Amino acid sequence: MPMTLYEKLNAIPFLRKKYASKFLFVAFLGIHIPLIGVSLFLLFGNQELQPMMILVVTLVLTLLATLITLLVLKKLIKPIELASSALVNYRNNRIIPNLPTQFQDETGLLLANIQSSIADYEAYINDKQDLIYLLSHDLRGFAANAQGLSTLILDENPSEIIAEYAHLITDSTNQQLAFIETLITLIRDEDEISKKEYFANQIDFNDVLSKVSGQLAAKLISKNCTLEYATQLPTALIHIDEDLLVRVLINLTDNAIKFSFPDSVIKINMIQDSKNILIQVTDAGLGFKSQDLEHLFDKFTSKSRLGTNNEASTGIGLYLCKKIIEKYKGHIYAESSGVHKGSTFSV
Repeated sequence: MPMTLYEKLNAIPFLRKKYASKFLFVAFLGIHIPLIGVSLFLLFGNQELQPMMILVVTLVLTLLATLITLLVLKKLIKPIELASSALVNYRNNRIIPNLPTQFQDETGLLLANIQSSIADYEAYINDKQDLIYLLSHDLRGFAANAQGLSTLILDENPSEIIAEYAHLITDSTNQQLAFIETLITLIRDEDEISKKEYFANQIDFNDVLSKVSGQLAAKLISKNCTLEYATQLPTALIHIDEDLLVRVLINLTDNAIKFSFPDSVIKINMIQDSKNILIQVTDAGLGFKSQDLEHLFDKFTSKSRLGTNNEASTGIGLYLCKKIIEKYKGHIYAESSGVHKGSTFSV
């Protein structure tokens, strides 16, 4: 976004350090254009000018000066528009800007502070992720060592009580390793989501639904569940990355399978009205209480529970769904008539 006028005004020494001075300078010139014009008209024009002619000339010059002043002032706010655009792009698409930092007035300081703050925040995020990955790697090593020792103990045909303790160690380390893997997955997924750009994409919903059913085929077979889906629209131009949409539907459908009873039917419906696209994943499984709804999409929610076949929950699937949908300015919500009455998740 060009800032030519702002840069030229910054070259004038007495305007360099105050943004307001630039506005006042432009306004001062704009106010005096009609006066200068009328003066020149009277000086070099016909000596027998009529009052009406002078009035018309004055009005025309005033309107022209006002228009020119407004256009110049609009160009003068380009640095603020640039700052706003940089923040929006970073927030929505995590695009790191390259803002000018050499100007000395209030707007220049704003641009420099935004650039510095984003750079510092990026460094903080990267340092935090590196630290967590390092700690997770070390913790995984400690847990694996303990698990290896318990396996060695079991291989030596120990007494019953020692074998019981060894099995407890194995179970405990399995839980620790699973939690570490969940934490690493969460960090990686959050980072991937934040880096996806906010663009409209032509989505082929039949292809999306085919990917969802394909990736969940084994889980559907294991419970003898049936996945039914219907869509009113084969394709649509929407603001979401297709891979992330597939991930959302896989998480929601996987959640439905987990909490459905064997031989159940799970439905995915896609509906379009004049403005929005509604995607619903419905099951007839365990459902949930109305008071649980508030924390259903929380990270590592305490409302996580076992599935109908004792499948474990990580506590991050619905949280990531919410994060993805809200990144693309959408909404996600859940409904249930109560325990054992199924549920519907809508996007």
